[in-house]
Amino acid sequence: MKKTQLVFVPAPGFGHLVPAVQLAKMVLERNDSFLITMLAIHNPFDGGISKNTESLASIHTEIRFIEIPETIPAPPPEALAVGPASAYTSYINDHKTLVKDTIVNLVMTHNPAPIASVVVDMFCTAFIDVAKELGVPSHVFYTSNAAFLATMLYLSDREDKGEPKFSPTDPDYIIPCYSNPVPYRVMPLLHTDVEYEAFANHGRQFKESNGIIVNTFSEAESHAVSALLARDDIPPIFNVGPLIIHHKGKSLSGSDAVKRDEILKWLDDQPEKSVVFLCFGSRGCFDEAQLKEIAIGLERSGQRFLWSVRLKPSKGKLQASIFDNYGEILPQGFLERTKNIGMLCGWAPQVEILAHKAVGAFVSHCGWNSTLEALWYAVPIITWPLYAEQHTNAFQLVKDLGLAVELTLDFRGDCPTDFVKAEVITKAVKTMMEQGGELRNKAKETSEMAKKAVMEGGSSYVALGNLIDQWLGSKP
Repeated sequence: MKKTQLVFVPAPGFGHLVPAVQLAKMVLERNDSFLITMLAIHNPFDGGISKNTESLASIHTEIRFIEIPETIPAPPPEALAVGPASAYTSYINDHKTLVKDTIVNLVMTHNPAPIASVVVDMFCTAFIDVAKELGVPSHVFYTSNAAFLATMLYLSDREDKGEPKFSPTDPDYIIPCYSNPVPYRVMPLLHTDVEYEAFANHGRQFKESNGIIVNTFSEAESHAVSALLARDDIPPIFNVGPLIIHHKGKSLSGSDAVKRDEILKWLDDQPEKSVVFLCFGSRGCFDEAQLKEIAIGLERSGQRFLWSVRLKPSKGKLQASIFDNYGEILPQGFLERTKNIGMLCGWAPQVEILAHKAVGAFVSHCGWNSTLEALWYAVPIITWPLYAEQHTNAFQLVKDLGLAVELTLDFRGDCPTDFVKAEVITKAVKTMMEQGGELRNKAKETSEMAKKAVMEGGSSYVALGNLIDQWLGSKP
């Protein structure tokens, strides 16, 4: 059988790399005529991606991994302070020559099979130009949801019409992808001019690709998907999600495997849907004062809990601190008083926890990967967004989709004055656990829709088939 190549260029960061690998894996499961190469860019924020790349490469031997040389300097701290997304984008853009040279010298020369597409991450739109220079198609892989994709396109529309940037004095915005008016406060990602411009520019560049692949399923975001389909100025949209990793701890070893077993054994001993799981992603962390307030709020709720505790990194460091000396930070006597109803951990096997029958709610930062995992396993969400597009995700979950309880929608992890009090935490947790029957039913319905979407004949299954047909039809 004649082979066709796909070249994936995910943005640096585990939350972008893993979904890209999962998409590549799904493509190969549907059609084995593809040769897939994954180009991995060095992540300047966590000291590199070699460990993550090696781990994924060892699991997915059917995918070829190539690491781009680490020759581009990390974004300067002052640029990160002004606009993280803008600085991140500039850093990726500086890899254009390296990416082009790698495709020419290590992909095209390595195998003469034609390249059906260069599949670039939502932050890697600069490489659409690389694909054009090489005379091959390109597709954007959008790792967030359809609503924020439509928001980025909306920003580019506003800029192209000469409309002003967002302002705190503006009335709530009517954005076509949301059912409800969107307040300024839930879009901190777009409050600065440099960030607004960065996202608008990405939205503009999406239109230059041959298609946009979105990690969502149409039934979950019907309003946003309809808003996208109503446009005639964008490439075809392929909603192929949810892309869920079902690893069941197979790749764990050593201390991680021991921790996983301890956590799952503890959950096995809890009643069904009785545990509130708190986890805020790889970058989700809080200072000591906020951690104490979370502890007080949980204790007052009287609910069982499993809490992934991460301390804000010391000055000059980017990674959250995982620690086990909880008694030194949390309120005096908290560990003793809650020992029969709570468990604390650092790292947590999130997918396996959400899949466990004992888990009844998820206090989440509302990152899109985590949101999809919760929806897949029918776990309703309590929203605590921290950064990136998590605030609009939380707004959509609470206001548009009715799948979450609002703990907060506008907390900012980068704002030292933002603080959530214990009584707010207690109220949100008790509301979900004691009065959340309707949300639980909605979560169950959404979970069933998600699973149908990826089954043969489902909306995402069909969309992936259409995408593969487009790729195969693009062969010279």
